[in-house]
Amino acid sequence: MIEMQDTIDIDAPVEHVFECLVKSLQNLESYRAWHHEHESIEWLRGKPVEEGSVVHIKEYLNGVLTGLTFRFVEVVPNRLIRYRVRFPLSIIAPENRFEFEPIGEGSCRFTAYGRIRMPMWLFQKSHPAHEGKLKASMQHMKEEGENLKRIAEGKHADTDKSA
Repeated sequence: MIEMQDTIDIDAPVEHVFECLVKSLQNLESYRAWHHEHESIEWLRGKPVEEGSVVHIKEYLNGVLTGLTFRFVEVVPNRLIRYRVRFPLSIIAPENRFEFEPIGEGSCRFTAYGRIRMPMWLFQKSHPAHEGKLKASMQHMKEEGENLKRIAEGKHADTDKSA
């Protein structure tokens, strides 16, 4: 089993961080603002980030444009967003989730999880055309957390607040 996880502490209330993530999944402009490798987002069924809703996304991983369709299976406001890639990939990738945990007054711990149901050696053997894809996925996950922190804390890469 391959477990991917990235955790980051954010100096913003958990409700605000949750809201920022939900807003990042609303439309293409906000989705791209969350990460520069996000290419497209299309809601196929339901409203964004609701249990049962379905979304198709495209993003670059290791320089390869990858498209995936996800179904949101559990949404607990300010706590949890759990989503699964659609069949047949759900056989090997059973769960992804975002967790939000208050860690004091006005701060939150954000954790992104991904799981692949196969040993590393088999994953590497079955994906030779995408060498480095797992490492790129973990880097992408880390950057999404860092970007969510920047968004939630109100920091913008193109703005110098000291000027």
